Amino acid sequence: MVPADTLLAFTAAALVIILIPGPAVLFSVGRTLAIGRTGGLLSVAGVSLALLPIVALVAFGVGGIIARSVVLFTVLKVVGALYLAFLGVQAIRHRKGAAAVATAAPAAPTSNGRQLRQGFVVGITNPKTIAFFVAVLPQFVDISLGSVPLQMMELGILFGLIGLVSDSVWVLVASAARTWFARSPRRIEAMTAAGGGMMIGLGGVLLLTGGAHG
Repeated sequence: MVPADTLLAFTAAALVIILIPGPAVLFSVGRTLAIGRTGGLLSVAGVSLALLPIVALVAFGVGGIIARSVVLFTVLKVVGALYLAFLGVQAIRHRKGAAAVATAAPAAPTSNGRQLRQGFVVGITNPKTIAFFVAVLPQFVDISLGSVPLQMMELGILFGLIGLVSDSVWVLVASAARTWFARSPRRIEAMTAAGGGMMIGLGGVLLLTGGAHG
């Protein structure tokens, strides 16, 4: 079981990361702009379901390894912090492309089931998702508590739930303001750039406070 103070710290970090318009948000917002609120929410649900097998893979694969190696655990924490900073730089560099994706109009699926499946496919086929969880989850694991894979599973599921709520809010906002989003891609640009800066800052904080617990 992850301690309460660690869960709070992880929740705060997850919010910083999740609130940045990333691929899942852009995909769901694009669906919403094209086919409406139901399509957007089903896309969010599909992407969120795809996180479950990914989190399990990372937790019981990577978690089992780092539980036996303090050196590898520390290396992963440092690399993970640097990776977060890299993602922040990429978000700033590609903010115009992010805005273009969010305001694009994909073809509408023919059924609710297909919308859900397409969201799942988008989530499960994104290799960056695995890399992301490998980078983030070890930052908040305490190897002295044991059960490292279970700690990572708990954190990963919490991350997925926060993402589900956050992305659903994005969909509801996009549904209520289709014209506002479609005509103002610069707003998404600015938010993506600001979020990228926050991610760089988060990576820096984790780097300075990195190291194995216990």
